[in-house]
Amino acid sequence: MKRQDFYYDLPPELIAQEPLKDRTTSRLMCLDKNTGETQHKHFYDIVDMLNPGDCLILNDTKVIPARLYGVKEGSGGHIEFLLLHKHKLDEWEVILKPGRKAKPGARFVFGNGELVAEVLEVINDGNRLVKFHYDGVFEEILDKLGEMPLPHYITKKLEDKDRYQTVYAKNSGSAAAPTAGLHFTDELLSKIKEKGVKIGYVTLHVGLGTFRPVKADDILEHKMHSEFYVLPDETAQLVNETKKNGGRVISVGTTATRTLETVGAKNPVLKEETGWTDIFIYPGKEFHVIDALITNFHLPESTLIMLVSALAGRENVLAAYEEAVKEKYRFFSFGDAMFIQ
Repeated sequence: MKRQDFYYDLPPELIAQEPLKDRTTSRLMCLDKNTGETQHKHFYDIVDMLNPGDCLILNDTKVIPARLYGVKEGSGGHIEFLLLHKHKLDEWEVILKPGRKAKPGARFVFGNGELVAEVLEVINDGNRLVKFHYDGVFEEILDKLGEMPLPHYITKKLEDKDRYQTVYAKNSGSAAAPTAGLHFTDELLSKIKEKGVKIGYVTLHVGLGTFRPVKADDILEHKMHSEFYVLPDETAQLVNETKKNGGRVISVGTTATRTLETVGAKNPVLKEETGWTDIFIYPGKEFHVIDALITNFHLPESTLIMLVSALAGRENVLAAYEEAVKEKYRFFSFGDAMFIQ
Protein backbone atom coordinates (compact mmCIF):
# COMPACT_ATOMS: atom_id res chain seq x y z
CA MET A 1 0.00 0.00 0.00
CA LYS A 2 1.49 3.29 -1.11
CA ARG A 3 1.52 6.63 0.70
CA GLN A 4 0.29 8.31 -2.48
CA ASP A 5 -2.88 6.20 -2.32
CA PHE A 6 -4.06 8.55 0.45
CA TYR A 7 -3.39 11.85 -1.29
CA TYR A 8 -6.08 14.41 -2.07
CA ASP A 9 -5.81 17.96 -3.35
CA LEU A 10 -6.68 20.62 -0.75
CA PRO A 11 -6.81 24.35 -1.55
CA PRO A 12 -4.90 26.15 1.24
CA GLU A 13 -7.77 28.56 1.85
CA LEU A 14 -9.87 25.66 3.23
CA ILE A 15 -7.47 25.13 6.16
CA ALA A 16 -9.30 26.65 9.15
CA GLN A 17 -7.13 29.28 10.85
CA GLU A 18 -9.36 29.93 13.86
CA PRO A 19 -12.24 28.27 15.69
CA LEU A 20 -15.85 29.27 15.15
CA LYS A 21 -17.47 31.39 17.88
CA ASP A 22 -19.95 28.61 18.67
CA ARG A 23 -18.24 25.22 18.83
CA THR A 24 -21.39 23.33 17.83
CA THR A 25 -22.02 25.24 14.58
CA SER A 26 -19.25 23.48 12.70
CA ARG A 27 -20.50 21.54 9.69
CA LEU A 28 -20.87 17.79 10.01
CA MET A 29 -20.54 15.38 7.12
CA CYS A 30 -22.19 12.04 7.86
CA LEU A 31 -20.61 9.15 5.98
CA ASP A 32 -22.11 5.67 5.69
CA LYS A 33 -19.05 3.41 5.91
CA ASN A 34 -20.82 0.61 4.01
CA THR A 35 -22.34 2.50 1.08
CA GLY A 36 -20.21 5.66 0.93
CA GLU A 37 -23.34 7.83 0.98
CA THR A 38 -23.00 11.25 2.60
CA GLN A 39 -25.28 13.76 4.29
CA HIS A 40 -24.52 17.38 5.19
CA LYS A 41 -25.53 18.61 8.64
CA HIS A 42 -24.20 20.74 11.53
CA PHE A 43 -22.44 19.40 14.57
CA TYR A 44 -25.37 20.15 16.88
CA ASP A 45 -27.32 17.59 14.81
CA ILE A 46 -25.11 14.85 16.26
CA VAL A 47 -27.75 14.32 18.97
CA ASP A 48 -30.15 13.06 16.29
CA MET A 49 -27.53 10.69 14.90
CA LEU A 50 -27.02 8.89 18.23
CA ASN A 51 -29.28 6.19 19.64
CA PRO A 52 -30.30 5.38 23.23
CA GLY A 53 -27.97 2.62 24.40
CA ASP A 54 -24.97 3.92 22.43
CA CYS A 55 -21.88 5.07 24.30
CA LEU A 56 -19.62 7.96 23.39
CA ILE A 57 -15.92 7.68 24.35
CA LEU A 58 -14.01 10.96 24.75
CA ASN A 59 -10.32 11.68 25.31
CA ASP A 60 -10.03 13.91 28.40
CA THR A 61 -6.38 14.84 27.91
CA LYS A 62 -5.48 18.49 28.48
CA VAL A 63 -3.09 20.42 26.25
CA ILE A 64 -0.26 22.12 28.08
CA PRO A 65 1.12 25.49 26.81
CA ALA A 66 4.13 23.56 25.59
CA ARG A 67 5.86 26.13 23.37
CA LEU A 68 8.45 28.30 25.15
CA TYR A 69 10.65 31.07 23.76
CA GLY A 70 13.90 31.94 25.53
CA VAL A 71 17.59 32.70 25.15
CA LYS A 72 20.78 30.74 25.60
CA GLU A 73 22.62 31.61 28.79
CA GLY A 74 25.79 33.49 27.92
CA SER A 75 25.37 34.06 24.17
CA GLY A 76 21.79 35.36 24.29
CA GLY A 77 20.88 33.40 21.16
CA HIS A 78 17.14 32.88 20.73
CA ILE A 79 15.68 29.40 21.23
CA GLU A 80 12.29 27.73 20.91
CA PHE A 81 11.39 24.80 23.16
CA LEU A 82 8.54 22.39 22.50
CA LEU A 83 7.76 20.15 25.47
CA LEU A 84 6.85 16.60 24.40
CA HIS A 85 6.44 14.61 27.61
CA LYS A 86 7.72 14.41 31.15
CA HIS A 87 10.19 11.63 31.95
CA LYS A 88 10.27 12.30 35.68
CA LEU A 89 10.02 15.26 38.05
CA ASP A 90 11.26 18.40 36.24
CA GLU A 91 12.85 16.34 33.43
CA TRP A 92 11.22 16.66 30.02
CA GLU A 93 11.86 15.47 26.49
CA VAL A 94 11.82 18.54 24.25
CA ILE A 95 12.37 19.63 20.67
CA LEU A 96 14.70 22.62 20.32
CA LYS A 97 14.85 25.07 17.42
CA PRO A 98 17.60 25.68 16.54
CA GLY A 99 18.89 22.63 18.38
CA ARG A 100 22.16 21.54 16.76
CA LYS A 101 24.36 23.43 19.21
CA ALA A 102 22.38 22.50 22.32
CA LYS A 103 24.91 20.11 23.84
CA PRO A 104 24.66 18.58 27.33
CA GLY A 105 25.34 21.29 29.90
CA ALA A 106 23.88 24.12 27.79
CA ARG A 107 21.44 26.31 29.73
CA PHE A 108 18.50 28.37 28.51
CA VAL A 109 16.56 31.13 30.26
CA PHE A 110 12.84 31.90 29.86
CA GLY A 111 10.88 34.97 30.91
CA ASN A 112 12.77 37.10 33.41
CA GLY A 113 14.65 34.11 34.71
CA GLU A 114 11.58 32.45 36.24
CA LEU A 115 12.46 29.29 34.34
CA VAL A 116 15.87 27.85 33.43
CA ALA A 117 16.47 24.65 31.44
CA GLU A 118 19.67 22.61 31.39
CA VAL A 119 20.31 20.06 28.63
CA LEU A 120 21.09 16.64 30.15
CA GLU A 121 21.48 14.53 27.02
CA VAL A 122 20.63 14.10 23.34
CA ILE A 123 18.06 11.32 22.90
CA ASN A 124 15.94 9.79 20.12
CA ASP A 125 15.34 11.72 16.88
CA GLY A 126 17.72 14.46 18.06
CA ASN A 127 15.37 15.52 20.85
CA ARG A 128 16.86 16.67 24.15
CA LEU A 129 16.26 15.60 27.71
CA VAL A 130 16.32 18.76 29.84
CA LYS A 131 15.96 19.55 33.52
CA PHE A 132 13.99 22.64 34.52
CA HIS A 133 14.95 24.85 37.47
CA TYR A 134 12.46 27.29 38.98
CA ASP A 135 10.90 28.60 42.17
CA GLY A 136 7.20 27.98 42.68
CA VAL A 137 4.77 25.72 40.81
CA PHE A 138 5.93 24.53 37.38
CA GLU A 139 2.41 24.41 35.89
CA GLU A 140 1.75 28.02 36.90
CA ILE A 141 5.05 29.21 35.41
CA LEU A 142 4.36 27.27 32.21
CA ASP A 143 0.87 28.75 31.99
CA LYS A 144 2.39 32.24 32.27
CA LEU A 145 5.31 31.82 29.87
CA GLY A 146 4.15 29.14 27.45
CA GLU A 147 2.05 29.27 24.31
CA MET A 148 -0.35 26.66 22.94
CA PRO A 149 1.55 24.45 20.46
CA LEU A 150 -0.69 25.01 17.45
CA PRO A 151 0.08 22.89 14.36
CA HIS A 152 2.36 24.43 11.73
CA TYR A 153 -0.51 24.93 9.28
CA ILE A 154 -2.24 27.39 11.65
CA THR A 155 -0.47 30.71 11.22
CA LYS A 156 -2.98 32.98 12.94
CA LYS A 157 -2.36 33.74 16.63
CA LEU A 158 -4.89 32.15 18.99
CA GLU A 159 -6.43 34.80 21.23
CA ASP A 160 -8.10 32.44 23.71
CA LYS A 161 -6.04 29.44 24.90
CA ASP A 162 -9.19 27.60 25.95
CA ARG A 163 -10.34 27.29 22.33
CA TYR A 164 -7.55 24.76 21.71
CA GLN A 165 -8.91 22.75 24.62
CA THR A 166 -11.97 20.51 24.90
CA VAL A 167 -14.56 21.59 27.49
CA TYR A 168 -13.95 18.29 29.33
CA ALA A 169 -10.12 18.46 29.30
CA LYS A 170 -8.86 17.21 32.65
CA ASN A 171 -5.52 15.38 32.62
CA SER A 172 -2.58 17.58 31.54
CA GLY A 173 0.05 16.18 29.22
CA SER A 174 -0.75 16.72 25.52
CA ALA A 175 1.32 18.64 23.00
CA ALA A 176 -1.72 18.83 20.68
CA ALA A 177 -5.47 18.80 21.15
CA PRO A 178 -7.74 15.82 20.44
CA THR A 179 -9.50 18.04 17.92
CA ALA A 180 -12.63 15.98 17.26
CA GLY A 181 -13.71 16.90 20.78
CA LEU A 182 -13.44 20.65 20.21
CA HIS A 183 -16.97 20.72 18.76
CA PHE A 184 -18.68 19.72 22.03
CA THR A 185 -20.09 22.08 24.64
CA ASP A 186 -21.37 21.19 28.12
CA GLU A 187 -24.91 21.88 26.89
CA LEU A 188 -24.54 19.54 23.91
CA LEU A 189 -23.12 16.78 26.11
CA SER A 190 -26.11 17.19 28.45
CA LYS A 191 -28.52 16.75 25.52
CA ILE A 192 -26.66 13.61 24.47
CA LYS A 193 -26.96 12.15 27.97
CA GLU A 194 -30.65 13.04 28.11
CA LYS A 195 -31.19 10.97 24.99
CA GLY A 196 -29.92 7.87 26.80
CA VAL A 197 -26.38 7.85 25.43
CA LYS A 198 -23.73 7.12 28.04
CA ILE A 199 -20.40 8.92 28.04
CA GLY A 200 -17.03 7.48 29.04
CA TYR A 201 -13.50 8.85 29.07
CA VAL A 202 -10.04 7.63 28.19
CA THR A 203 -6.80 9.59 28.38
CA LEU A 204 -4.26 9.60 25.58
CA HIS A 205 -1.62 12.32 25.69
CA VAL A 206 -1.27 13.46 22.09
CA GLY A 207 2.31 13.82 20.93
CA LEU A 208 3.66 15.77 17.98
CA GLY A 209 4.14 12.47 16.18
CA THR A 210 0.46 12.92 15.29
CA PHE A 211 1.64 15.48 12.72
CA ARG A 212 4.72 13.58 11.61
CA PRO A 213 4.45 13.00 7.85
CA VAL A 214 4.64 9.52 6.39
CA LYS A 215 7.85 9.63 4.37
CA ALA A 216 8.12 5.99 3.29
CA ASP A 217 6.53 5.17 -0.08
CA ASP A 218 5.36 1.85 1.38
CA ILE A 219 3.24 2.79 4.42
CA LEU A 220 4.18 -0.46 6.18
CA GLU A 221 7.70 0.93 6.53
CA HIS A 222 6.44 3.93 8.53
CA LYS A 223 7.51 3.96 12.19
CA MET A 224 4.69 5.14 14.42
CA HIS A 225 5.23 7.43 17.40
CA SER A 226 4.40 6.20 20.90
CA GLU A 227 1.83 7.86 23.18
CA PHE A 228 0.81 7.31 26.80
CA TYR A 229 -2.76 6.17 27.46
CA VAL A 230 -5.07 5.31 30.33
CA LEU A 231 -8.22 3.20 30.00
CA PRO A 232 -10.08 3.45 33.34
CA ASP A 233 -12.05 0.48 34.67
CA GLU A 234 -15.29 2.49 34.54
CA THR A 235 -14.87 3.11 30.80
CA ALA A 236 -13.84 -0.48 30.09
CA GLN A 237 -17.01 -1.73 31.81
CA LEU A 238 -19.15 0.82 29.95
CA VAL A 239 -17.82 -0.40 26.60
CA ASN A 240 -18.34 -4.05 27.57
CA GLU A 241 -21.89 -3.34 28.74
CA THR A 242 -22.73 -1.38 25.58
CA LYS A 243 -21.47 -4.22 23.37
CA LYS A 244 -23.38 -6.81 25.39
CA ASN A 245 -26.63 -4.84 25.05
CA GLY A 246 -26.27 -4.26 21.33
CA GLY A 247 -25.42 -0.55 21.45
CA ARG A 248 -22.74 1.16 19.41
CA VAL A 249 -19.35 2.23 20.74
CA ILE A 250 -18.70 5.62 19.17
CA SER A 251 -15.21 7.00 19.48
CA VAL A 252 -14.62 10.74 19.47
CA GLY A 253 -11.37 11.18 17.58
CA THR A 254 -8.50 9.05 16.38
CA THR A 255 -6.78 9.27 19.78
CA ALA A 256 -9.68 7.68 21.67
CA THR A 257 -9.84 5.12 18.86
CA ARG A 258 -6.17 4.22 19.19
CA THR A 259 -6.58 3.75 22.94
CA LEU A 260 -9.62 1.48 22.64
CA GLU A 261 -8.18 -0.55 19.77
CA THR A 262 -4.82 -0.97 21.51
CA VAL A 263 -6.52 -2.64 24.45
CA GLY A 264 -9.21 -4.40 22.41
CA ALA A 265 -6.67 -6.07 20.11
CA LYS A 266 -5.50 -8.15 23.10
CA ASN A 267 -8.92 -9.11 24.42
CA PRO A 268 -12.41 -8.26 23.14
CA VAL A 269 -13.53 -7.89 26.76
CA LEU A 270 -11.88 -4.67 27.91
CA LYS A 271 -10.11 -4.28 31.22
CA GLU A 272 -8.52 -1.31 32.93
CA GLU A 273 -5.09 -0.65 31.42
CA THR A 274 -2.32 1.94 31.31
CA GLY A 275 0.63 1.95 28.93
CA TRP A 276 2.22 3.28 25.75
CA THR A 277 0.81 2.63 22.30
CA ASP A 278 2.35 2.86 18.85
CA ILE A 279 -0.60 1.18 17.11
CA PHE A 280 -0.83 1.93 13.39
CA ILE A 281 -4.30 1.41 11.91
CA TYR A 282 -4.54 1.31 8.12
CA PRO A 283 -6.82 -0.41 5.57
CA GLY A 284 -6.91 -4.14 6.15
CA LYS A 285 -6.63 -3.79 9.92
CA GLU A 286 -9.59 -5.12 11.90
CA PHE A 287 -11.46 -2.98 14.42
CA HIS A 288 -12.15 -4.82 17.67
CA VAL A 289 -14.00 -2.18 19.67
CA ILE A 290 -15.40 0.87 17.89
CA ASP A 291 -18.47 0.84 15.66
CA ALA A 292 -18.53 4.49 14.63
CA LEU A 293 -16.23 7.50 14.71
CA ILE A 294 -16.53 11.28 15.07
CA THR A 295 -13.44 12.91 13.62
CA ASN A 296 -12.14 16.00 11.82
CA PHE A 297 -10.78 16.11 8.28
CA HIS A 298 -7.14 15.05 8.18
CA LEU A 299 -3.99 15.88 6.24
CA PRO A 300 -3.32 14.13 2.93
CA GLU A 301 -1.07 11.04 3.23
CA SER A 302 -1.24 11.15 7.07
CA THR A 303 -1.58 8.16 9.40
CA LEU A 304 -4.90 9.70 10.49
CA ILE A 305 -6.53 9.56 7.05
CA MET A 306 -5.22 5.99 6.84
CA LEU A 307 -6.99 5.15 10.11
CA VAL A 308 -10.24 6.67 8.84
CA SER A 309 -9.84 4.75 5.58
CA ALA A 310 -9.45 1.52 7.54
CA LEU A 311 -12.91 2.10 9.03
CA ALA A 312 -14.82 3.42 6.02
CA GLY A 313 -12.81 2.23 3.02
CA ARG A 314 -10.21 4.27 1.14
CA GLU A 315 -12.44 4.92 -1.88
CA ASN A 316 -15.35 6.07 0.29
CA VAL A 317 -13.13 8.38 2.33
CA LEU A 318 -11.38 9.97 -0.64
CA ALA A 319 -14.73 10.50 -2.39
CA ALA A 320 -16.11 12.13 0.78
CA TYR A 321 -13.04 14.36 1.06
CA GLU A 322 -13.40 15.38 -2.58
CA GLU A 323 -17.02 16.30 -1.84
CA ALA A 324 -15.95 18.23 1.29
CA VAL A 325 -13.50 20.27 -0.80
CA LYS A 326 -16.21 20.95 -3.39
CA GLU A 327 -18.63 22.04 -0.63
CA LYS A 328 -15.91 24.20 0.96
CA TYR A 329 -15.77 22.47 4.32
CA ARG A 330 -13.18 23.78 6.79
CA PHE A 331 -10.25 21.40 7.28
CA PHE A 332 -7.93 20.21 10.08
CA SER A 333 -7.74 21.18 13.76
CA PHE A 334 -10.18 24.11 13.85
CA GLY A 335 -12.22 22.75 10.95
CA ASP A 336 -15.44 20.84 10.46
CA ALA A 337 -16.24 17.28 11.49
CA MET A 338 -17.23 13.94 10.03
CA PHE A 339 -19.41 11.22 11.56
CA ILE A 340 -18.61 7.78 10.14
CA GLN A 341 -21.18 5.12 10.99
